[in-house]
Amino acid sequence: MIMTKKNWWLGLILALVLTACGRGKAPVMTDDVMEEDSLDREVTLTEEELQDELISEEPMPLAAEELFDDFLFNFASNKRLQMERVRFPLVVSSDAKADTLEREDWQMEHFFMHHEEYTLIFDNEEQMALVKDTSVNHAVVEKIFLDQGFVCQYRFDRQNGRWMLDGMQKQTMSQNPNASFLSFYRRFATDSVFRMQSLNEEIIFSGPDPDNDLEQMEGVITPDFWDAFAPELPHGVIYNIVYGGHHGHSNRKIFALRGIANGLEVEMTFHKEHDKWKLTKLSE
Repeated sequence: MIMTKKNWWLGLILALVLTACGRGKAPVMTDDVMEEDSLDREVTLTEEELQDELISEEPMPLAAEELFDDFLFNFASNKRLQMERVRFPLVVSSDAKADTLEREDWQMEHFFMHHEEYTLIFDNEEQMALVKDTSVNHAVVEKIFLDQGFVCQYRFDRQNGRWMLDGMQKQTMSQNPNASFLSFYRRFATDSVFRMQSLNEEIIFSGPDPDNDLEQMEGVITPDFWDAFAPELPHGVIYNIVYGGHHGHSNRKIFALRGIANGLEVEMTFHKEHDKWKLTKLSE
């Protein structure tokens, strides 16, 4: 996501400037035809809608088709592109039934683009490497509602060099391959007592040296010092991106926090022993 971020942030800056005077709403000038059709009604856009309109004017670079992350960044930011890349009528599956969603019923899906960071869940480093693998032609974006206990999956496929949203799957959290970890994380992120109980006696740590930003420090921290190094844990609704396809159940999970544009990069490694998950490593 190199070329794509520049265009998106440029659109954001323009949107903020244009909406500053209107404090959230800005009038949109219409041509004669639009005025006649709307019976001279004033058309207004919210700040978010204006931002979408500005970004939609920017074409997606061809290079964004190479990596799914680059495409997704554009898909979640560009309303025009999103409408072009959803295969309507979109099949939406849930348990044993399937419905279809028509174009006129589709709502713009920004995923995590209005947040400062997003989350990823891996079993190992090999899966992490798929993020930069240009041969990946299938990906699933998971919108995980921790409080409600269900997951909405958005299935993307690349055909003839073009990424398309081909279907959606709604499932309970217990049906997800990461069910055990998600159930654990839901409590880990919100229950401070449980969180302390879920820290390994020694946690391998690596991160920036507080005395020298250019240097990294490595060592071991104990639960007593966790609060001094702990990142802010997202909860409520989190996301995951599956590159290539789900793998089998694993007793190891790498939970990654990655910033949209702020350089945040945090990885927490968990291991499950005797049906209990423990945090064993923190990398910042």
